[in-house]
Amino acid sequence: MKFTLSWLKTHLKTDADLATILKTLNAIGLEVEGVENPAEKLAGFKIAQVLTAERHPQADKLQVLSVDHGDGNPLQVVCGAPNARAGLVGVFGVEGAVVPSNGMVLKKTAIRGVESNGMMCSTRELELGDDHDGIIELDAAAPVGQVYADWAGLNDPVIDVSVTPNRQDCMGVRGIARDLAAAGLGTLNAIIVPEIAGVGPGPDVRTDDVDGCPAFFARTVRGVTNGASPDWMAKRLKAIGQKPISALVDITNYIMFDLGRPLHVYDMASLKGGLVARKGKPGEQVLALNGKSYTIDETMTVIADDEAVHDIGGIMGGEHSGAQDGTTDVLIECAYFTPERIAVTGQKLTLTSDARGRFERGVDPAFLDDGLSIATSLVVSLCGGTPSEATRAGTPPATPRTVAYAPDQCLALAGVHVPADEQKRILESLGFGVSGEASRVEYEDGTPVTVPGCWTITVPTWRRDVDGWPDIVEEVVRIVGLDQVPSTPLPRGPGVARPTATPEQMVERRVRRTAAARGLAEAINWSFIAEKEAAAVGGGDWTLANPISEELKVMRPSLLPGLLSATKRNVDRSATSVRLFELGRRYFKQGERATVGFVLAGEKVARGWQAGKAQGFDAFDAKAEVVALLAAAGAPVGNLQNFGEASAAYHPGQSGTLRLGPKAVLAEYGVLHPSLAKQFGLTGTVVAGEIFLDAIPGKRKSGFMRAPYAPPALQAVKRDFAFLVPDMVEADALVRGVKGADKKSIVDVRLFDVFVGPGVEDGFKSLAIEVTLQPGEKSFSQEELEAISAAVVKAAQKLGGSLRG
Repeated sequence: MKFTLSWLKTHLKTDADLATILKTLNAIGLEVEGVENPAEKLAGFKIAQVLTAERHPQADKLQVLSVDHGDGNPLQVVCGAPNARAGLVGVFGVEGAVVPSNGMVLKKTAIRGVESNGMMCSTRELELGDDHDGIIELDAAAPVGQVYADWAGLNDPVIDVSVTPNRQDCMGVRGIARDLAAAGLGTLNAIIVPEIAGVGPGPDVRTDDVDGCPAFFARTVRGVTNGASPDWMAKRLKAIGQKPISALVDITNYIMFDLGRPLHVYDMASLKGGLVARKGKPGEQVLALNGKSYTIDETMTVIADDEAVHDIGGIMGGEHSGAQDGTTDVLIECAYFTPERIAVTGQKLTLTSDARGRFERGVDPAFLDDGLSIATSLVVSLCGGTPSEATRAGTPPATPRTVAYAPDQCLALAGVHVPADEQKRILESLGFGVSGEASRVEYEDGTPVTVPGCWTITVPTWRRDVDGWPDIVEEVVRIVGLDQVPSTPLPRGPGVARPTATPEQMVERRVRRTAAARGLAEAINWSFIAEKEAAAVGGGDWTLANPISEELKVMRPSLLPGLLSATKRNVDRSATSVRLFELGRRYFKQGERATVGFVLAGEKVARGWQAGKAQGFDAFDAKAEVVALLAAAGAPVGNLQNFGEASAAYHPGQSGTLRLGPKAVLAEYGVLHPSLAKQFGLTGTVVAGEIFLDAIPGKRKSGFMRAPYAPPALQAVKRDFAFLVPDMVEADALVRGVKGADKKSIVDVRLFDVFVGPGVEDGFKSLAIEVTLQPGEKSFSQEELEAISAAVVKAAQKLGGSLRG
């Protein structure tokens, strides 16, 4: 729901500034989605006068203008507009201004060899209309040098509010103003409903479908002259994205956005007989205002005459019966359509409109007479003509509803103490009627006794969502402010509560915290991806029959496509280092698979002696993340084996898998394949990985408790070895071989250096490892250390290695 600040102030008398209004809207549950001031993008455009206009020496269709923009120094401007001439007053873009239509920054340039400074603008270039046949022509009295937006009244912020489905009353500017007045931001101006002195009987209208259209009110106005709507109305409609069409059409749109009351105007010359609201007949066709034909059935309500259907009731009018430029006699329809019927019809036809959005929520059934009178008054004042009496067919469901409510229920339900007088003020300012007596204090023998009281709340006809006393509490608390609700812990029952999280959920929590602690930011992506994205990672097993978009059609077989798309969005927004992870599900014919995925791209944040150096990520960075996340998930990382057969999504030779045996793949990682990175628009080295949580073996169930932690009594001993091994020997194979050399004494082996270069013959590499030895009951003797060292060297020799001298 969009509206301008000045529009709001036609209903709300307030001195509050824009920031206060926005803050209050959010506080009372009307979330502000955005604010845009058209004047901001027009700040560099001034009113200017063309002093002279001469033909361009090198181009017949160009002119060289001398333009006065108010600073006393006329500028030379090359212009191709056919209406450019001496004396014309228009809009001039100064050097440095940004043209709204194309984002071009104006600067001094040469056009066909002639210097040009700035630009004289058309309405299309300033996004103020579609005219591009010439530059804007203003009144000769317009003040030269003034900012055009200020002079034209465009300095009017447009506020975009997200209205929840239950707040049908806020689908008009007046409803939003009413809420702000209740919140103490001003006074709601009285709505003026004109009295219409009709001449002659009203039109022939009736309703034969009381379930879909309980009430059908209408009035004719004869002798109208349709034309352009006035500037004030056109500006407000254009500001919220509505294109002005003609006065008759714009009046109905304006009332819909202003008061939340949709209406429709028919050209009486196109009607054959009276109008009736009835159920559709199977196979009936209607050509709607959007230029599309729709097939009607008996579950829909339509407006028809004796020959044809003219309107999909409450959703969209017909193209051939709407008001045209030459229309002279009109019929104004103001009907009430039931929300349920509107919802069913709109869903069947897959047809949306502003009218549907309001009728589907539920418009005010008591506002038919007033809405018709306001519309008639605007038609007569702007287009002339003579109105008839009103015809009122049917009865709107406007019977008042009442709710029994005690002011004490606010504290009991919401935990917020609001004095009864303040509650009454809030409810009455929102349009509720309040009668009865609140709780009171009486004294018996000098002792105060609270006598409970109860109010009878009359619900306004425009609040279809209020059904019981909890809704009344919600209204009070909403206006007081949800930030006033105290945070009160629930009472803890006796004993210790049993854990509610499953072991799988606990694993996911640990992994999520570990990833965040390592500097990765969590991403939450769709579980659906495009077919081409799924094909790039091996293809998906599940394709949706009715996807919300062709780009969200396949259940993801990998988390990488979503993460890579998120990485691209971050890179496009100038992120120099992207570290993202996601914890979610992959989908296969066999079922769902819990998975953790991550992507590292851009510059690595170096630490220690490497700090300050811009470095990229490599496969070892991906492996480090995989090992850390596997450890957090409870995997036996000390027993993992490194294999090189990662999926086709990764770069061959710069990727790998971690397994427990040849078949139990726990994770894959490495540098992303260049073709996959290119497909997602990423450049440079991108590394990634996926940890398959469902493949991690669970803890063994036994009746024994874990042994208490007993740290060793003696300090560990560390020894470093450097081996020359053939190039094809993997470092992981050396580490595992050395670990098995003496399983009793060797508790850890860590690779800390790889060297190839001077001193190492071709075909070999130097691998340096740190071996941790843990003595048992007594310290190692020299002979024992030498024996263990010999066993380590022998293990390396089995792989073709030799101790480096």
